Amino acid sequence: MDVSSSVWIGLVTTIAVLIALDFVMVSRKPHDVLFKEAMLWSIFYIGVAVVFGAWVWKSYGSQFGTEYFAAYLVEKSLSIDNLFIFVIILTQFAVPSILHQRVLLIGVILALAFRAVFIAIGAAALHAFAFTFVIFGLILVWTGVSLYRHRDKEPHPEDNAVIRLVRRLMPITSGYHESKVFIRREGKRYGTPMLLVIIAIASTDLLFALDSIPATYGVTSEPLLVFAANAFALLGLRALYFLLKGLLDKLVYLSIGLAAILVFIGFKLMAIYFHEVNSSIPKIPTSTSLLVIVAILGIATLASVHENRKSAQSESNV
Repeated sequence: MDVSSSVWIGLVTTIAVLIALDFVMVSRKPHDVLFKEAMLWSIFYIGVAVVFGAWVWKSYGSQFGTEYFAAYLVEKSLSIDNLFIFVIILTQFAVPSILHQRVLLIGVILALAFRAVFIAIGAAALHAFAFTFVIFGLILVWTGVSLYRHRDKEPHPEDNAVIRLVRRLMPITSGYHESKVFIRREGKRYGTPMLLVIIAIASTDLLFALDSIPATYGVTSEPLLVFAANAFALLGLRALYFLLKGLLDKLVYLSIGLAAILVFIGFKLMAIYFHEVNSSIPKIPTSTSLLVIVAILGIATLASVHENRKSAQSESNV
């Protein structure tokens, strides 16, 4: 895929404009986001991602177009799992609802920064060492198995070692002071709970970047497509949170579905390396990967719907 510098400049400029637009919307008037507003913004960001994918398809062919949409679907799926953690962080730190947008926007920007670094490192590693495919594959398989084993355990942000260290090094106020991270009282500097929230969000973003970048490289090795899929999936994360926050606890089998996707892509990555070593070992086509990912997500969603209906019937019979 021959990508000119102008394409990279255009993509980065578009993302920067969208982030600036988000900043304007969030900073102008903090407010509780209603379902209609969240739905319109979700449609907008999905539309931007689809338009970019259509451009890739037209400019570079169906192979790269399919790779992009598969990568975007993987990242969008993983972003939903990311939302589970965001909900827990916002709840456990009792973040006022009007500040949720700002916290999520900070999380998106940090996630973009972390992933840009890991994308560059991953591209260089894959170019220099073919065995990186196996390393990435093993990381994803291990992550998928761990996600399945701990699917019923709720993380506790307060257990974060960095947060515990900050609490020891700096006094933290008991309440929020709008969106301020630090305040001064009687000449002494205090951190606010917003500081702890940002640290928790940043830690989460870092961990998810370690998982999501190998997952994206599992369906495409083109850095432009990896970056675009990550960026467009993340940009819609804030709107998706407000759209789905009432439904997240109902997707009871989503973690199992995501675990299966990570394990599948992990084996796909390892197959790429072993195919180069022995051509008799088949590679998994991108079109097949896309179908498998869609099928797993569909089964997980339908199973969740069925489980919720069964639980509702059981409760009504009591």
